[in-house]
Amino acid sequence: MNPRAPSTVILGRGPNLNPANRFESIRVEPDGEWLDAEFAATGSVPHPRTQFFHDATESILTHHDSPDVGPGWGLNCYRGCEHGCAYCFARPFHDYLGWSSGIDFETKILVKTHGPALLRAELSARKWRPEPVMMSGVTDCYQPAERYFRLTRQCLEVLAEFRQPVGIITKNFLITRDLDLLAELARWQCLAVNLTLTTLDAGLAGKLEPRAARPEHRLRAIRLLADAGVPVNVLVAPVIPGLTDHELPGILEAAAAAGASRASYILLRLPYAVKDLFLQWLDDHEPGKKARVLSRLRDLHGGKLYDATFGTRLRGEGIFAEQIRQMFEVVTRRIGLNREESRLSTAHFRRPGGVQLEML
Repeated sequence: MNPRAPSTVILGRGPNLNPANRFESIRVEPDGEWLDAEFAATGSVPHPRTQFFHDATESILTHHDSPDVGPGWGLNCYRGCEHGCAYCFARPFHDYLGWSSGIDFETKILVKTHGPALLRAELSARKWRPEPVMMSGVTDCYQPAERYFRLTRQCLEVLAEFRQPVGIITKNFLITRDLDLLAELARWQCLAVNLTLTTLDAGLAGKLEPRAARPEHRLRAIRLLADAGVPVNVLVAPVIPGLTDHELPGILEAAAAAGASRASYILLRLPYAVKDLFLQWLDDHEPGKKARVLSRLRDLHGGKLYDATFGTRLRGEGIFAEQIRQMFEVVTRRIGLNREESRLSTAHFRRPGGVQLEML
């Protein structure tokens, strides 16, 4: 069976590929003859089921000091993500767990069931001095698993109690479930929401981000959040040259009309196995645009499909990178986005008992 054949696409999943783990010398593969027989009989391959595993981590806040985004703290309740986005830069993290960055990443989800308790303990520690925390910098904190485990909501309850400033990145309408907590955090200037929009084309979104909310629902989430007093930044990410870059003005205008006050963008990144996964996705869903996409990516990264150099990996360089930057700045200025700075405040942080930090 040709593993790159468009007809073997698994509906509801990302790229139909499970590349070998770069750290493992042994790889287990399903029997090829059995898969061929299954495909011949049914016209599809067996649908992989999502599995959940307990993550026994003993800490929940992770410090980072990236030259691109600066120093800060990350909070992730899940490892792996059911959204199945073909471009997800977080996929290679599953290699460190002994799994694959392909189908494994979206079907084997580690769940930090003790996350809320760990967060409370770490914020209560005398050594903690409040700095903004980002939830989630790696996988989406409102992915489908959150409907059942509710760890993001439990963590928000802790954050609201402490008035700990937090930024959220998501592409799921499920965030609107927690409007009560989000509004409370926003009241103390302790919240910034980043709602990701990659495309306004629902058909393309369904193939590119199969288990994430469709574009119209994300725009509706922006409206509901804004109406509740929550500041919303639309994150146009990733901008895929030759595929979605032409949508940048339309996305910004739609987000502003829905109530977003700020905007930012990030170019497509293809680290490690993500490159092969995205090439697989192009073969399956957009073969006619593949050559143009790859050509533009090479133009943006000095002849390579990806350049991990800090300072340019998120925006690229060269004439096309400059065109995207200028287009973004012109449109945001014209429609009134990014007029005001968005700053999270630590002034109201308090530990249990209602004592603010300044009084300790």
